[in-house]
Amino acid sequence: MTLILKPGTEWNTVAARARALAPEAFDIDRFSNFIGGEWKAVGQPGEHVNPVDQAPIPGPPRIDHDAAVEAVADAVRQHREWAVVPLDERIARVSAALDGLRDSRDAIALLLMWEIGKPWKIACADIDRCVEGVEWYISNIERQMEGRRPLPGPVSNIASWNYPLSVLVHAELVQLLAGNAVIAKTPSQGGFHALTLAHAMMARAGLPVTLVSGVGSELGDALISSPDLGALAFVGGRSNGRAAAVTLANFGKRHILEQEGLNAWGVWDFSQWDDLAPLLRKGFEYAKQRCTAYPRYVVQRRLFPAFLEMYLSVIGNLRFGHPFAVEDAGDELPDLEFGPVIQKTKASELRGQYNEAITMGGVPLYHGDLSKGKFLPGQDLAAYVAPACVLEPPRAWSLHHSEPFGPIDSIVLVDTEAEFIAAMNVSNGSLVSSVATDDSAFAARVREEVQSFKFGVNRPRSRGDREEVFGGRGASWRGAFVGGDLLVDSVTDGDRALYGNFADGSRYPDTLDG
Repeated sequence: MTLILKPGTEWNTVAARARALAPEAFDIDRFSNFIGGEWKAVGQPGEHVNPVDQAPIPGPPRIDHDAAVEAVADAVRQHREWAVVPLDERIARVSAALDGLRDSRDAIALLLMWEIGKPWKIACADIDRCVEGVEWYISNIERQMEGRRPLPGPVSNIASWNYPLSVLVHAELVQLLAGNAVIAKTPSQGGFHALTLAHAMMARAGLPVTLVSGVGSELGDALISSPDLGALAFVGGRSNGRAAAVTLANFGKRHILEQEGLNAWGVWDFSQWDDLAPLLRKGFEYAKQRCTAYPRYVVQRRLFPAFLEMYLSVIGNLRFGHPFAVEDAGDELPDLEFGPVIQKTKASELRGQYNEAITMGGVPLYHGDLSKGKFLPGQDLAAYVAPACVLEPPRAWSLHHSEPFGPIDSIVLVDTEAEFIAAMNVSNGSLVSSVATDDSAFAARVREEVQSFKFGVNRPRSRGDREEVFGGRGASWRGAFVGGDLLVDSVTDGDRALYGNFADGSRYPDTLDG
């Protein structure tokens, strides 16, 4: 059946809805930055291509270095005032911001769908996790702030595009609860419309937020290494993380640098394939464009036939395509595992990396076809990638030690426990890892050797919500860990020592796997 774009979800309709909700922040052809408590039409507006159908939408207005310096100075002044606001008042204002996010939830979700290609349910979950997570902090912040005080300056947040609400806005709201003014830079690749609408709700609640857009290399000195900042919170890949670390220069300043690792799922002495299949299917959500995705499987060789039967049934039946495509105007938005990847250049890169692996000797275990996706007639498919998998990827492959950030898996076969551990640790540290095994003693042994922050047995791990802590081992993380009470500790001063990976060593919480 020929699919249609669901009526009422056209980009112009969605953008008009955002303008109606926050006219102070949006014009017809551009949106503003929030600086010094005011929406300002500063910076050079640019055009952006959305990943869903490659049509142009307004891009982020790029401010220059001098404007960023002024924005930081304004945030510093706001920070001095906010740091002495009583906790009850901070809670009331953050609660008001959550009310605004709830009221604009569907509009933000539709923006996320167009800007970064999230299917409807996944876009809604991004907002809901933000709101529900901050509610938990509101109920715990009085206890968490005992013996703690705000940092001496505002927190600068530079985050990737993939989870604008549940990662970036969530972190900002907790930082604000803890008594810090906050600065956020919109990601260049998408999410800036959704973040603008979210920050309009935060601004209306009287929160000291700053939202700016621009080229990272030009704004880096102001947003990363300014001596007036209290902390830097960075979420992104290792290459950008290393660049941020170089710019940070002074590691005596509070920092949170979340970088990726190649998260692996190991399979050893295992038999419960019907239980594993739905977990692997869920792992393909949002095309594995998240820091806790599992793109590498380390499989005991003798189990490979059974694993392969289960795996092919999963990857061959994934639902992907245009996130707004429906059969009938009255249909609900489609329930997909994923839509496009973030940009057509990323899609081209992923296709090239798959071909590279095969050319170098990897086995093309599965190569999906876009014809199985749900698309509109004649639409541009440049940013879409069908799922694929490489068996025994060559060691010289560009993705052998790195995450693809797309729906390309790889499988490594091993015969011994030592090979298993080496393959699980291929990226010198990761955020999460898991094993599928019937042998609890084996799981306990390898947990001591696998260099991941979180470790799952017969289940995946994620960033987590509410009381769950989050961090990374090895090269996947630098600075203070976050999540649960540690998120508040990471953006406050006090007597409790911080957990994290620091220049003089690492300090880990007692339990990571509960």
